[in-house]
Amino acid sequence: MAIQQGKTMDALLAERDRYVARGIATAPIVVARADGANVWDVDGREYIDFVGGIGCQNFGHNSADVVDALHRQVDDYLHQCFVIAAYEPFIDVCRRLAEISPCRGSDQKTVLLNSGAEAVENAVKIARVATGRTAVVTFDRAFHGRTLMAMTMTSKVTPYKKGFGPFAPEVYRAPAPYPYRGVSATAAADGLEYLFKAEVDPDSVACVVLEPVQGEGGFIPMPREFLERVREICDAHGILYVDDEIQSGMGRTGPVWAVEHFDVEPDLIIGGKSLGGGLPLTSVTGRAELMDAVHPAGLGGTFIGNPLSCVAAQAVLEEVTTPEFRQQSEAIGDRLSEGLAGIAARVSAVGEERGLGAMRALELVLDADTKEPAPNVAAATVEIARANGLLLMTSGIYSNVIRVLVPLVASDEVVARGLGILEESIEQAAARAASER
Repeated sequence: MAIQQGKTMDALLAERDRYVARGIATAPIVVARADGANVWDVDGREYIDFVGGIGCQNFGHNSADVVDALHRQVDDYLHQCFVIAAYEPFIDVCRRLAEISPCRGSDQKTVLLNSGAEAVENAVKIARVATGRTAVVTFDRAFHGRTLMAMTMTSKVTPYKKGFGPFAPEVYRAPAPYPYRGVSATAAADGLEYLFKAEVDPDSVACVVLEPVQGEGGFIPMPREFLERVREICDAHGILYVDDEIQSGMGRTGPVWAVEHFDVEPDLIIGGKSLGGGLPLTSVTGRAELMDAVHPAGLGGTFIGNPLSCVAAQAVLEEVTTPEFRQQSEAIGDRLSEGLAGIAARVSAVGEERGLGAMRALELVLDADTKEPAPNVAAATVEIARANGLLLMTSGIYSNVIRVLVPLVASDEVVARGLGILEESIEQAAARAASER
């Protein structure tokens, strides 16, 4: 498919600088079209996509099933506002999410929302009403969004919190496991219990919110024993355990939800990103007694569960629940794990390869012994890779982690080619950093 000629990349980037707020960071690329695991810019250049809209394209760019569903819905109606007039796609998505929920209890309900931050904040609202408590516990390196409550819960100052205070009250932070940097599952769980001695009365805590694989925090999987302890601690104090799967859900790690790897049942689960197949849609699901604790009209919003997003989600949920898709996700996860482990063994700038399923990352360091973070090497890797036709993104509290979120429809050839570019880019970035020291 030919790229329609129009304004050049340079012209559009100049207009971006002129008219778009500086606070929105933008890589120097303007996309013209995308398909599967590839995107093309307005100048016709092709890129392998290892970002996937930050995990929003697990099913590939322009999934045929999603696009077909959107075309059918467009002819009927675009927007109704569910609080004014209900519509079947919204109800059906809630039903399907209830049916695949890993939460406690057989009687599940869902609220659909627009963004990850909005879903996080609504999960907190539900937990507060259901428990009659106010405090919220989150963890080191957590990312839960950019709105006030979600930003307070997020654990990274720059760029997310710098200059935006004061923050929401009654949010407390506990340690999370980080084995590569010496924080064990036992130490982290002990830290949560210490928090209840030193900082906040557990009887005032409504919920503990945790990502089973920390996303922006550096793609750090939570050890099984830590999740088990969190569940036990929550039960001991009547606290709700909220599982934030905005990035790790929708088949990214193999099963629909990453928490399914651990046989631990949360009370509420938050979904998003790939749930909408590229359109904005998020969810909060949990047992009915919790979800129905909020009074009528206490939850809502003009665009929650937009019909287009819902029909896209219907197609996504149809696909992600099949054994074939799980096998495909696990196969790509195995290929990525093997390929990235090879890079880690060959390239000294890589301190650790880690992840769960196809949610994987490389942590870059200046010295393997001291583990000094190498954010400049990570940033240069992204820049060099883009120049060589690969889209990457950093993460981590030190911004020294390269995350990999390749669409789960990528071919072996595309994955191999992308890994080759990634390895070359890290080597060049590390050499550049060494020459500058």
